This record gives sequence, C-alpha cells and structure tokens, in this order.
Amino acid sequence: MADVEKGVIPQEAFKPQDPNLVDFDDPDDQENPFNWPTWKKGRQLILMSFNTFITPLASSMFTPGVSDVMKEFGSRSSIIGSFVVSVYILGYCFGPFLIAPLSEIYGRVPLYHTCNLLFLIFTIACAVAQSMPQLIVFRLLAGMAGVCPLTIGSGTVADMVPKEKRAGIMAIWAMGPILGPVVGPVAGGFLAEAEGWRWVFWVIAIATGVMMILTIIWYRESYSPIVLEHKAARLRKETGNPDLRSIRDTGKLSTRLFLTALARPLKLLFTSPIVFMMALFAAVTYGYMYLMFTTITSIFEDEYGFGPGIAGLAYLGFGVGCLIGLTATGRVANHIAKNHTKKGCFAPESRLLPMMVGCWFMPIGLFWYGWSAEAHTHWIVPILGTGLFALGLMTVFTSVSTYLVDSYLRYAASVTAANTALRSLVGALLPLAGPSMYDALGLGWGNSLLAFIALAMCAVPFVFWKFGSQIRTSPRFQVNL
Repeated sequence: MADVEKGVIPQEAFKPQDPNLVDFDDPDDQENPFNWPTWKKGRQLILMSFNTFITPLASSMFTPGVSDVMKEFGSRSSIIGSFVVSVYILGYCFGPFLIAPLSEIYGRVPLYHTCNLLFLIFTIACAVAQSMPQLIVFRLLAGMAGVCPLTIGSGTVADMVPKEKRAGIMAIWAMGPILGPVVGPVAGGFLAEAEGWRWVFWVIAIATGVMMILTIIWYRESYSPIVLEHKAARLRKETGNPDLRSIRDTGKLSTRLFLTALARPLKLLFTSPIVFMMALFAAVTYGYMYLMFTTITSIFEDEYGFGPGIAGLAYLGFGVGCLIGLTATGRVANHIAKNHTKKGCFAPESRLLPMMVGCWFMPIGLFWYGWSAEAHTHWIVPILGTGLFALGLMTVFTSVSTYLVDSYLRYAASVTAANTALRSLVGALLPLAGPSMYDALGLGWGNSLLAFIALAMCAVPFVFWKFGSQIRTSPRFQVNL
C-alpha cells in the first residue's frame, strides 16, 4: 500500500486472487490518475489553481473598502473593522474538518462543485447585505465554503503527481492562498474607490460563476479509491456481475466509518508532533500575513498620505517576494527530490531543506518593515521589508504543505485540513490584536515582537530534519486513522 500511495504500483498489486475485485489493469492503466496524459493533468491543475486563487482573493479584496462599510453601517469600532475582514478566515477553521474527510469518502469533485456553488451564493449575499451583522455572518459562511480548494487541493496534486515533481506543482497551487490575498487589496482598492465596496463582492461572484462553468465541464475525479469505485460500477453494468467491487472498497458506509473520517484531521493535529508543530509554524506565518494585510493600508494612508487606490499598490512588494519565494522553493525542492530519489535516500524530511534556509527571511523582513515604517523612511523601504517577509513566508508555506502531504500521503486531504484549520484560526484572530499592539508598542517594537517569535519558530525545521523520521515511525505516535 505504501508503494501505491507513492504512485509506484507493484505489478503483483494488479493480480488480486479474488476475481470480483476491481483494480487498475496494469501499471500503465490510463484510468489511474498518475497515468493521465499531461494535458489532462495540466487542465485539472490549472482549473484547481484558478479555484484556489479566487476564494483567498475574497478574503482581502474587501479590505480597502472597510472604512466605507463602517460609515454606511454607522460603526466606529476598530475591532469590528478588523473582524469583518478576518471573520472570513475564521470560516476557514470550520470548513476543513467536514470537507476533507468527505472528500476521502465521496471523492474530490463533488466537494469542489458543492462548495463552489455555496461560495457563490454567500458572496452574492455579502453584496446585498443590509447590516453589519448580516455581512459578518455571510462572510463567515462564504469562508467555510471557500476553503474547499485550499483543503483538498494538495490532495488533488498528490493524486496525480509523483514525488519528483510534486514540490513544484504544490508551489504553483500555493500561489492561490498567498497571492490571492495580495492581489485582492490592489484590485479592491481601486474598485471600492470607483464603484463602492459592494462591487467588490459582485466582481468576485462573476469570477466564481465563470470558474464554476469551467470546472463543471472539465473537472475529473482524481482520488483513486473513487476512480476504482466508478470503474467497478461500470463493469457491473457491462458484465451483469453484481459481485464486482473495488479493491479499495471498505464496505458500506457506516456511522462509525463516517465519524472516524470526520475525526481524522483532529487526530492528526493533536496526536502527531509533526503535524502540530509544522501547522503551528504555518499558522504563525499566516497570522502575520493577515496582520500585515489589515494594517498596511492604514499605515500607508496615515504615514505616507496614500489614497485608497494607491495604498493598495503597497501590497505589490509582498507579491514580488511571494513570486521569488515560490519560484526558488519549487525549483530547489524538485531538484532535491530528484537527487535524493536517484540516490535512494528520499524521505519526507527532504522537503525541509529549502525551509531551513528560507525561514530566516521572515524575521529579517519583519524587523526591516517595522523599524523603517517607524522611522518614516522613504515608502519603498518598508515595502522592501514586506517583500523579504513574503519570500520567507512562501518558503515556509510551500515546504510545510509538501512535507505534511508526503508524510501522510494517503490522508493528504485530512492532514491539509488540520494545517489549514490551525493557520486559519490564527489568521482570523491575530489581526484583531494588531491595532492594540501597534498602539501600545509602535510599529518598530510591535513588529520586533513578531520577529522574535518567528526567530524561535525557525528552529522547527531543524528539529524535524534530525528527528522527523524517528517521530513518524515511532509506535508512540502511530494513530488509528
């Protein structure tokens, strides 16, 4: 089974003794997602990346229009202003615990389609909201539905892509959760200024509608147990043999099996030190990112006199840093995977090497950004600081995602759900403390406090590089999933 999970299927696996068991015909069977043509894999991954880009885009595109919302609904609380942005990310905390296990029971595609439809409905509801409580509730529900591609996207990659190429593809997939929130304020700033905050949601709804049409036409199921179930159903119809069943069939779905699947992400998060610590590191970086997103606009408007539209352009430094980190991490990680595989020494810990270098850019960027903004230097200086931070963030984000997927390949969706839920919780709550922290400590010491925490977290990849294999294989940390 371990070989099957890695996409290397031994020949004997295709010779089940029971003639009623349905498996892939041979190692080159085109129905096996690992053997799909490149164009078919590419189409699926491009659509999935588009899907993964749109929902995080909605998390921050609304940010420049918050002041207009506050005026329209008569609210003056800075906490409410931050919460109406971050409540969307709070929805990311709850959705994964249902979406991931359901995708491992019913397949990826039904979850994509259902959640995209719900996301579209709740986004339209945000556009027509008539009060602040309505807007907050609809944002929460949109976040719960919108987290779907972030939760099972890594599982979709693992379904189709061998480990030698997986890091690069995962890096492209990770562009959505990072670049979506970066591009959002840039576009949202000009749109909110020109047409009003409601049009931000209408534009997201239109983009979601277009994306839904494309995914309904071209998405194909990639989770091999479900692919085999479909094959068995087709053969039962063609042969008239009602006893044919998938070799991966676990029997009729029972309440116990369903509850076990629902509990799997929580088990992984709280019983595996690897999942908890790596997810915690990703959560800290994600929380810092959203803390920046909720403060960059006000800093550049108040300290540098930027208008709402121009203030959105301050996020471009972050975007450039993300692209550099994405490109470098993907190429280096793929090279390491090919090299280690050729030498016969590849292990999930091989994914940590880029992170052991790149993570240091996070505290450096935070120190740079905080003290340059505190000193009122030229506006390009703090923007360069956000770029350095983003470079480190992208390295950490991509490496953590790939390491967790490789460590728990069969349950890639569930382990990603655990990672997504924890980082989203921190991403939702940390920005609420941002205004108070900066008021008390200033931009310099406030960001320095964040940088010192990031420095401590930089020890995590080194610990798991040395002890990760022992922890993964230790009976003490084995969980009945």
